[in-house]
Amino acid sequence: MDTAGPSTHRIALCVEYNGAVFNGWQAQANPRVNTVQENLEQVLTRIACHPVRVSCAGRTDAGVHATGQIVHFESRNVRPLKAWVRGANSLLCRPIAVRWAHPVADDFHARFSALSRRYRYLIYNSDARAARLADLVTSHYPPLSAELMHEAGQFLLGEHDFSSYRGAACQSRTAMRRMMAIEVKRTGDYVSIEIEANAFLLHMVRNIVGVLLVIGEGRKPPGWAGEVLAVQDRTRAGITAPPQGLTLIRVRYPEHYGLPETRSEGL
Repeated sequence: MDTAGPSTHRIALCVEYNGAVFNGWQAQANPRVNTVQENLEQVLTRIACHPVRVSCAGRTDAGVHATGQIVHFESRNVRPLKAWVRGANSLLCRPIAVRWAHPVADDFHARFSALSRRYRYLIYNSDARAARLADLVTSHYPPLSAELMHEAGQFLLGEHDFSSYRGAACQSRTAMRRMMAIEVKRTGDYVSIEIEANAFLLHMVRNIVGVLLVIGEGRKPPGWAGEVLAVQDRTRAGITAPPQGLTLIRVRYPEHYGLPETRSEGL
């Protein structure tokens, strides 16, 4: 729990990172494990001149990227907003960048104040594998029908028990989640899947993608996505899609916090 004192200031940041070189977001007890959180906290500590701990909107797995990760932290020292952005970016390793900084009220929490999270999963659907964008996409050789995949995704909209789509190590007390949007589109050799929900279970997006890939290949009908959902049994679903290609692109908050709009176009 955050314990903001009367002399502290709460700041929200939008953070972008290439997750290919990190062992996930969350800092680990082993200092040799390279994580996004540890790198960011070390830099913010130098700028704030006191220890800084950050809370994030959603902990991403190893290999997963972000263009719209939101974090918040407390600072006892006043700094211009540009100091948090430019200062952090001058010290952070190249795969991490701060996009913006914004002051927020003491009741703001990057995780618990969020209304929804939106992820994009990008597939390079070609006979050849991706090279230049290898860290940012998943290569998938069998031809995919984006239309069938989009149709299948609509069976998951609404509030449901997503036990069939949760990872075995998931520690969430409930599998109930509210799915707000699933959109599948093709642009040339690229198939993008955008998924928005109030929150996600461990590996939930990647497990949904695993089911959509089977349907996109024509091996199952679109309604199979709903059938998998209904049985509430992970063993009845498909594979867990690789982390490459998955990006947290946006977190939505109540308007009264006044956070800048975070957009992520293309990759």
